[in-house]
Amino acid sequence: MSEQTSGAHSGPHSGPHSGHLAGGPPHHVVTVDPIEQVDRGPAMRRARWVVIAVVVVLALSAARTLVGRYYNAHALERQVNAQTSRYVTTIAPKPAHTNRELTLPGTLQGYVESPIYARTSGYVLRWFKDIGAHVDKGEVLALLDTPEVDQELNQAQATRNQAAARKALAQTSLTRWQNLRQKDAVSQQELDERTSAANQAQADLAAAEANVRRLQELQGFRRVVAPFAGVVTKRNVDVGALVNAGNAGANRELFTLAQTDPLRIYLYVPQAYSQQVKVGQDVAVTLAELPGQTFHGTIARASGAIDATTRTMQVEVQLPNKDGRLLPGAYVQVAIKGKTTGDEASASAKPDAQVAFTVPTNTLLFRKEGPRIAVAENGHVDLRPVTIGRDYGRTVEIISGLKATDALILNPADSIEQGEAVTIVTPAPASAPAASAPHAS
Repeated sequence: MSEQTSGAHSGPHSGPHSGHLAGGPPHHVVTVDPIEQVDRGPAMRRARWVVIAVVVVLALSAARTLVGRYYNAHALERQVNAQTSRYVTTIAPKPAHTNRELTLPGTLQGYVESPIYARTSGYVLRWFKDIGAHVDKGEVLALLDTPEVDQELNQAQATRNQAAARKALAQTSLTRWQNLRQKDAVSQQELDERTSAANQAQADLAAAEANVRRLQELQGFRRVVAPFAGVVTKRNVDVGALVNAGNAGANRELFTLAQTDPLRIYLYVPQAYSQQVKVGQDVAVTLAELPGQTFHGTIARASGAIDATTRTMQVEVQLPNKDGRLLPGAYVQVAIKGKTTGDEASASAKPDAQVAFTVPTNTLLFRKEGPRIAVAENGHVDLRPVTIGRDYGRTVEIISGLKATDALILNPADSIEQGEAVTIVTPAPASAPAASAPHAS
């Protein structure tokens, strides 16, 4: 710029050849082209556009990178969720039958059953009744020979006679000493001793008489009699067999007696059905060996409590058996009619109603908290607590805990947890028959 200024301010006499000043050294003059200063504007604009284009390209590249990473992350998340999600198949619960008739197994028992033991030791002299015999109360079943008891009774009677003689002597002596004491011939101490001796003799006689009565009772037990009217169902002795008193040790009962009219059946009703069992309710009894025949009985009594171990309530059923066709010890099926549980129409009309359903057994989970069924709901697992009713083998009755719209997971893994993500898989349809397949050309 200094050069340009100096050129611009040169005097009028400075021409193209005036390169030297008077008296001074020569100076070089630079000539500036005015076109060069004008052309810098478009260049700057081009430069700015280039910079803008580079920035735009870099921004687009960065945006592409960010979008790619975003989609890659979501794809990875979907892949991870797909790998961690369980694939399950589901089934809908089916409404249970409207008839809630409860059938339970039982065993016929005599209304009174009692083993008959010997009350005294001895040998079987003779038996009078065998199995199947109908006996009345007090009828003799067997007769025992009791030689030891007989001899003990004789000895006890002799001891009683001795005690009676000593008592008579002591009483006579006491009377005499009382008379002497009135005459002051003996001391009061001597009279007291005689009184004590008389009292002791009286006590000895009472003890001897009690022993005699005991042995007489034992001797009377050699006649084995029926304690009630019934049927002899067992006989375990024969003539000459040695029997001991009581049922201790290896002693076996001589006879077993049962009263067969009426019969009784003890049932154990599950807790889920305990509310539908009432005293006086009619029941139907069937036997496999008598097909087509039904015997009717009555619930005589119920325990009124649930056994904490088995979760059942004990019930007694009385069954008439006037003709004796039913035999004690027979296995029977007892049907107890209960309340209805609703049908498919009611279940579909009221999906949230507490009705009973039947489900496959492979839907059940048994946890320490109780039975559970895994239900697929909104893509997650809901472990429902349920109450199990009757067991039909491959299916079970669920009394409470399910709805008609639930999707039950088949064959749930033991490790399945509450809230776990699941994916429902629709089973593939059955393949078409071979006849309908297209033929190869």
